[in-house]
Amino acid sequence: MNRRSFIKTSSVVSVSATTVAATACSSPKTSETDSKETPFVDDFALNELTINELQQKMQSGEYTAEAIAQLYLDRIDAIDKKGPRLNAVIELNPDALTIAKTMDQERKDGKLRGPMHGIPVLIKDNIDTHDQMMTTAGSLALEGHKAANDAFIVTQLRKAGAVILGKTNLSEWANFRSSRSTSGWSSRGGQTRNPYVLDRNPSGSSSGSGSATSANLCAVAVGTETDGSIIAPASMCGLVGLKPTVGLVSRSGIIPISQTQDTAGPMARTVTDAAILLGALVGVDSADAVTLESRGKSVTDYMQFLKADGLSGKRIGVEKSFLEGHEDVVALYKAAIDVLKKQGATVVEVELRKGLRETGGAEFTVLQYEFKDGLNRYLSKTNARVKTLADVIAFNKANQAKAMPFFKQETLESSEAKDDLTSKEYIEAVAKTRAWRQRINQLMTTNKLDAIAGTSIGPAGCIDLINGDYDTGFYFCQPAAMAGYPHLTIPMGTVHGLPVGFSLIAGAYQEGTLLSMGYGYEQASKKRIRPTFTVLLIPE
Repeated sequence: MNRRSFIKTSSVVSVSATTVAATACSSPKTSETDSKETPFVDDFALNELTINELQQKMQSGEYTAEAIAQLYLDRIDAIDKKGPRLNAVIELNPDALTIAKTMDQERKDGKLRGPMHGIPVLIKDNIDTHDQMMTTAGSLALEGHKAANDAFIVTQLRKAGAVILGKTNLSEWANFRSSRSTSGWSSRGGQTRNPYVLDRNPSGSSSGSGSATSANLCAVAVGTETDGSIIAPASMCGLVGLKPTVGLVSRSGIIPISQTQDTAGPMARTVTDAAILLGALVGVDSADAVTLESRGKSVTDYMQFLKADGLSGKRIGVEKSFLEGHEDVVALYKAAIDVLKKQGATVVEVELRKGLRETGGAEFTVLQYEFKDGLNRYLSKTNARVKTLADVIAFNKANQAKAMPFFKQETLESSEAKDDLTSKEYIEAVAKTRAWRQRINQLMTTNKLDAIAGTSIGPAGCIDLINGDYDTGFYFCQPAAMAGYPHLTIPMGTVHGLPVGFSLIAGAYQEGTLLSMGYGYEQASKKRIRPTFTVLLIPE
């Protein structure tokens, strides 16, 4: 999650976006390919291939699922561990090729499970897999922990025929450890880098999923979000990201922060791929009661909503506060609004972000209470060496040099100090955050809107392990996060080579509507570009 933005509520920018766009981070060169004499040449055979294109190649016999999986594994070795060294993948699945072979045999036998059959996927390392891989949330305290069962969404992926290549690095504890943390860093996995400019941050907490998908280390990836953890890294890594309605996708078997805001969701290079992956993830899960609310409101084929004229006749509110700020970001936003108009949408200026400062503190209060409660319940059922949040805190203190070399754990400690979920403070805070449902509903009803649009977040900031993250402005994740409503981001363009996303949010279970409008925008704008693996923003 984007912990600084929800605490500061995006109304205070600690470093101006102008400075962000004009200053190189001056990261040290870490590989031979970083030198000017040996530039990295990206000639990967599967670059930018979509799920449908991969299916066509398997159907024609040009590639097998095993061959495709091997190509991606080789790509991970070349890009993630060598070459630009993105450090996006925290662990590879030793069973990946075996799974791929099984999918090939099923194809030969005439059994096709659907559009995800044989498609390589990476998943975030806070999602349980009952296999040879660990589930650690990036924390050394959970190193060695192997889940007794698959998370519900992993079961769904396996049923769909997906090939799980491995797990991605993340901001440790999904960025809920310290107010001074650096997104994309974990004590187990180290620092993930942005594939566009390597000294820039990929954002978090689904940092590895964002960086890996953008760099073509997989076909698609699964991220999780509490507040911004899918949308922000998708935006900063030039991806399509979808945070579903809380309840559409099960959370059982996912290391939690918040029972009211957590959800998993797809991260992809195209709206179509995001829609395909979403269809594989959805489902009612008896172990996650909130999914019962999705009965009759979800489908397994979200591609049915993808129409090139998806914006025609729609009425969209555009967040007016984003019409001011960094001139290059504002220019992208205005150009996106022009696309909406040219595609037949009616645009109305609205103010949704007003009042965020007042509820930012309430959100943090809610998350502290729910993190303590949820994590204690999760850990109590595992074979991990730590069984409670208090154990995690004690482990980090005892192993401070490795577990906390750059920033500490004040968020873990403040969460541990909270009472249970019957506390008056908690109940009042939940009421304040839940009020955002009414605010969004009222704004959409009053203005007769199909969606509300905005800039997802600003351009990527520098990786700074000493001072931590800083705000880059334009953060639009909080309202939908607190309401538990769906949020879609699509590439909007770049600022000095750094991607910026365009957001659409709507009411509960309106994923189909958002995907339709997002597809219409994507097809009319075509703003996704491949990463450049630039070493420094400003050449030396």
